[in-house]
Amino acid sequence: MKLLVVNIIVNLSTSSKDANICERARSGFKNKNQTMLAKREVRSLGAKTFPENFLFGAAGASYQIEGGWDEDGKGLSMWDVYAHTPGNIKNGDTGDIACDSYHKYKEDVALLKQLGLNVYRSLGAKTFPENFLFGAAGASYQIEGGWDEDGKGLSMWDVYAHTPGNIKNGDTGDIACDSYHKYKEDVALLKQLGLNVYRFSISWPRILPNGTPTQINQAGINYYKNLIKELKAADIEPLVTLYHWDLPLHLLELGGWLNPRLADYFGDYARIVFENFGDDVKYWITLNEPGTTCTQGYEAGIHAPGLNLTGEAVYQCSYVSLLAHAKAYHIYDTEFRAKQGGKVTLNLACGWYYPQTESEEDAEAVRRSLDFNCGIYADPIFKGNWPQSMIDRIRERSKLEGYSFSRLPDFTEQEKSQINGTADYVSLNMYTSRVVWHISDYPIGPTPSLDLDLSVGSGVDPSWPASASSWLFSDPPGVRYLLNYLRDTYNPSEFVITENGWSDVGELDDQGRLAYWKGYLSNILDAIVDDGINVIGYTAWSLLDNFEWAEGYTQRFGMIQVDFNDPNRTRTLKSSAKWYSGVVSTGQIDP
Repeated sequence: MKLLVVNIIVNLSTSSKDANICERARSGFKNKNQTMLAKREVRSLGAKTFPENFLFGAAGASYQIEGGWDEDGKGLSMWDVYAHTPGNIKNGDTGDIACDSYHKYKEDVALLKQLGLNVYRSLGAKTFPENFLFGAAGASYQIEGGWDEDGKGLSMWDVYAHTPGNIKNGDTGDIACDSYHKYKEDVALLKQLGLNVYRFSISWPRILPNGTPTQINQAGINYYKNLIKELKAADIEPLVTLYHWDLPLHLLELGGWLNPRLADYFGDYARIVFENFGDDVKYWITLNEPGTTCTQGYEAGIHAPGLNLTGEAVYQCSYVSLLAHAKAYHIYDTEFRAKQGGKVTLNLACGWYYPQTESEEDAEAVRRSLDFNCGIYADPIFKGNWPQSMIDRIRERSKLEGYSFSRLPDFTEQEKSQINGTADYVSLNMYTSRVVWHISDYPIGPTPSLDLDLSVGSGVDPSWPASASSWLFSDPPGVRYLLNYLRDTYNPSEFVITENGWSDVGELDDQGRLAYWKGYLSNILDAIVDDGINVIGYTAWSLLDNFEWAEGYTQRFGMIQVDFNDPNRTRTLKSSAKWYSGVVSTGQIDP
């Protein structure tokens, strides 16, 4: 599906074959291997009536009607030049004057009123909302460095990265971008680019060296106080993540994200963070991408803690993550919200999925993919339980494998109630899309896994540009489809896109990243303007080239280049940063 807003010319009829226009549109999209969810049915066969608040209107477009092509400081557009070039337009016509709506707009509006119309669609440049939050993002272990300075404790990533063979080239985050010492320079760059929000994470072991409140590291608290003070002085809003994967080593030794007691430890940590920083922070994220921690750290074993406990640990980790999130949310809700007035949520990492064929089996593969990758966290928070497809499939497969219980932990009624409703907004990380197809249920074997439970094959459209990361391809319309799906499925009050980015090998003229962001931001803007989705902010991933987990420094996501061979970690703006700064200053995206 290439468009969500469709122009349809219909011969209105009471015949049954035309009764359900939604279904006809849906069939048309499916013929293009695309998915459209039809939400409404035609239920009355009497006289049909448009809904009470239906918008009847007319449309126009700037170059086609305005004229005033060179007046009042307007610059040249490509259509000004094209139309002025002999032979391009019939009769040598131009839009220099056109309908002269630049001067006669009042008459146009009077005519709209005379006709009784209640909406006018102007196809001028779309603009982001006035108070839109434009920013960039980073994470403690990926940028800070200072891994053993000023009383900071060890995290599981400190140990994992120091273990030979885990990270490409033996890279570590020991120094990374050295933002522990260079945070003022980072804030100055944010301000130079005109950004008004910065998403960063707090290192749990920098605040609580062993993860518990028995030892509080004042130097760590001071670092984040100074960072937030610097941001506020620059009129930049801090958007703070409590946990971005650097679990204190002591808590890993107690079972990590497989131990339900971790929710209590996380609650104690969250309380200390809210107490110290909450007066200056209005947007909080409890956990960043718990699905990545659970799948890559406990299922695939390629992230810290490097465990390969397939088919069980991934679900236990997800269960404990949701308990921890809910614990922190309710602590904020009961102890801090009235005074601090902030918003708290869990971060969702979701992609978009297209069916490979028109078959119902592949449509079901799309639904399962959304459930297992996004709904696994969104459903408990917005609906009070795991997605039903997960409950049914994992229970049945567990039974066939000989288990007397489901490998997917059951929530108690109290836990369901505690988790349900714990999102004040949606924090969405969205990078890429997949084409998926149904695979007949994998045979029951001795080793269960998430992939076997899902039973879906996946690939990419060969036309999608590829990045330096094997998993990342550019499909800009996917973000718009995903936003519509999440809005229609969960009805959140607002969205912030908290990660969206492109990897390369670090070139300064990063045209691939620029094209990627241009495409995705254009579709986000379409979702806001045309689909009415309340997206209030966007923090691009990432501000700086940084430590990219198992890939070390071989893949770069930053709009600012960092020279990791220079002890000073020199920062240099890339082409994408300059382009993004222009979008921020105008609120518009050049066509």
